[in-house]
Amino acid sequence: MPKTSLRRTLLRCRGEMEPGAWRQASRSAQERLLNLDLFAQAGCIALYAPIRNEIDTALLHAEALRNGKRVFYPRICGEEMLFAEVTDRTPLEPGAFGIPEPCAVGRGYPADIADLLVIPGVAFDHVGHRIGFGKGYYDRCLARLSRPVALVGLCHDFQLLERLPAEGHDIRMQYVVTDQRLIDSRNRPSERPDDHIGGGQKT
Repeated sequence: MPKTSLRRTLLRCRGEMEPGAWRQASRSAQERLLNLDLFAQAGCIALYAPIRNEIDTALLHAEALRNGKRVFYPRICGEEMLFAEVTDRTPLEPGAFGIPEPCAVGRGYPADIADLLVIPGVAFDHVGHRIGFGKGYYDRCLARLSRPVALVGLCHDFQLLERLPAEGHDIRMQYVVTDQRLIDSRNRPSERPDDHIGGGQKT
């Protein structure tokens, strides 16, 4: 199925979720991620502010700060996405495309400020490919990673598909976490030899 059709179908499914089902799925997915060693070991974590029934990240944020970790959120600067540090007192305000982001004060950092980058998406597959909203912000910032960063896709289980259409420049997630399961895609071969994993390493 073409990416446009996939986006339309999955966004409709996500938008039709009941609030109770969204809250339950969000809690389950976040708890699954919290139980991973990569969360415990990360000193800096980049999250996202959810929109349109994306899996929530409030529990991840609270647990990270409680454990003394630095927390970052993306903000759009023209065609570039940078990350700003957020505390309990840092306001998030509607930014590009209506997505809450840190107000435009303070320093913006590239994605590799984080040890763990939690990434939203419209769809993911079992080898770590991702489909976003089509604007390419995450694709561009991930392509510039200068050091290894743990890349985790966070989504509802119905957003995890067996295989997505992918292009050679796509950056693959190392893990995909849903409300029902964890997919470790690090050692799953892609059908294309030029697919990449985060940090610019060849698969």
